[in-house]
Amino acid sequence: MDPVGEKEIRASFVNCSKGEASRINLPRELGELPWEDLDFLGWRDQGAPDRSYLVVPRADGLVGVTLRVPQGVRRSFTKTTVCSVCLTGHPGSGVSLLAARRAGASGREGNTVGAYFCADLACSLYVRGKKRSQLAARYEEALPVEERIARMTRNLDEFLEKVTAGASAARRR
Repeated sequence: MDPVGEKEIRASFVNCSKGEASRINLPRELGELPWEDLDFLGWRDQGAPDRSYLVVPRADGLVGVTLRVPQGVRRSFTKTTVCSVCLTGHPGSGVSLLAARRAGASGREGNTVGAYFCADLACSLYVRGKKRSQLAARYEEALPVEERIARMTRNLDEFLEKVTAGASAARRR
């Protein structure tokens, strides 16, 4: 992923208003991120742990999505869970169910789309082996890294398609 700045990030959000996008807490270390190893920018809001954000480069530009941890979801601290984007297994709370309000009228009516993500949103680093899950016994895939990256990108694109389905051509409300 090419480095992006604050202005581009805030303008990319498709499922919140411009005012909401202007109040998003961006990652503090934005200039120090390993951009060459990222396929998307994902972060948890340090001030509001139930909020997360994704910014994904696509053919038609950046697409940003706000995410929330749904209330009342039970987590097991003893079971292994798998990220639905990068397919990395994590112990306990290493994977979180995150819900995105749909873009457009559907989202304004309260409709959401959910997926299980690595809790730290570092899928790109797990796929490349730059970061390791804390599972005691890890499953080692035979797929080459390039194919794992392509699979992760497809899974993320499928999620984004669900978020933006039915939204008007205009990204901003």
